Amino acid sequence: METGQRTMRAALNLLLVMLLALNLRPILTSIGPLLEPMRASTGLGYQQAALLTALPVLCMGLVPLLQPWLRRWISEHGGMLAGLSAIALACLWRLQLDSAWALIASAVVAGLGVAVVQGMMPGLVNRWFPGRLAGAMGLYSAALMSGGGLAAVLGPHISGYFGHWQVGLGLWAIPAVLAVLAWAVLRPRQEAPKLAGATGGHWFGTRRAWLLALYFGLINGGYTSMVAWLPAYHIEHGGSAQGGADLVGLMTIFQVAGALGLPLLLRRWADRRPGLWLALAIQLAGFLGLLLAPTLASGLWVAMIGFGLGACFSQSLTLTLEHLKTPAEAGSLAAFVQGIGFIITGIVPYITGWLRDVSGDFQASWTLLTVTVVAMLLVTACFNPRGYAAAIARPVAAGKAASVN
Repeated sequence: METGQRTMRAALNLLLVMLLALNLRPILTSIGPLLEPMRASTGLGYQQAALLTALPVLCMGLVPLLQPWLRRWISEHGGMLAGLSAIALACLWRLQLDSAWALIASAVVAGLGVAVVQGMMPGLVNRWFPGRLAGAMGLYSAALMSGGGLAAVLGPHISGYFGHWQVGLGLWAIPAVLAVLAWAVLRPRQEAPKLAGATGGHWFGTRRAWLLALYFGLINGGYTSMVAWLPAYHIEHGGSAQGGADLVGLMTIFQVAGALGLPLLLRRWADRRPGLWLALAIQLAGFLGLLLAPTLASGLWVAMIGFGLGACFSQSLTLTLEHLKTPAEAGSLAAFVQGIGFIITGIVPYITGWLRDVSGDFQASWTLLTVTVVAMLLVTACFNPRGYAAAIARPVAAGKAASVN
């Protein structure tokens, strides 16, 4: 392939990555800012509302774990089309919903669609951009978070204009349909390579795979909790629904800055730990601010949390992919990590919502997330790049008798 053709192919691949990523968060972030009119219209309780976030995220966990088996029946092309179509159909369904359980069912359909697409994305990015992995993962993460932020900020405006909260949820069928068309027309025609080796994409017996999954899941539990409860928290402190949506938008701006800025700043570093420590420390300061001075500078605390979350997401996925040399095996490890990780991530907002119910405010919820960030600061020390090969080869049983590299 000539240089000009390679450049054009790389540009089209990057455009596809960003279009696909834009569709992976609106189904989550459009809920929180519209929660109060949804509750008034459908009788949705806080625990049911938690399911609107928790169930899609659980789907994002379960489906990647099935990927080694699903790949026997469906191609990468077919999976992308099916996943994006499910997102579009779920959003269209939401245009006419009027019951709590129909909303929850639409969340499951959309979550399954997101799970299929999202499970394939790290391996796809690794295959398309092997020499620029950190930067490409940063752009993927930034586009993913931008889609979520747009849905949170624009949803209340759109719903207010049309007079129906359903429109603020259903409008996101449009970018999903555009992504279907773009994938069908612009995708590279080479199929993903088959996995080789004994693992065959199964990582259940590998200690380091479980540690990476736990790490990824707990880091992202802060994101799903903030998306689910930040607007309600803002309203509890005398704010408006639109103000809560604007806070989610502010968080997203700084997520994008973290996802893009930190990989760029540390692009020459092979060790991901300094970047992760910095991102987690900034995130910790933000949660401590919410705990100790919630009304003093809420925008600052939310911005710090957003920056830390965005940087952690892109850096933790890059960390996972760098554990293995071949794109196929690295992609299968990332699918496992996302699988287990998103199950954990889906449970966290349900727990934080339950803590809000039993305690009467969100302070207990923020305390839990603060403790989690401190724990992840300690776990980060385990990820020495010189020990990747030995760690990823170590089975679970051997971990009891050996130290972590």
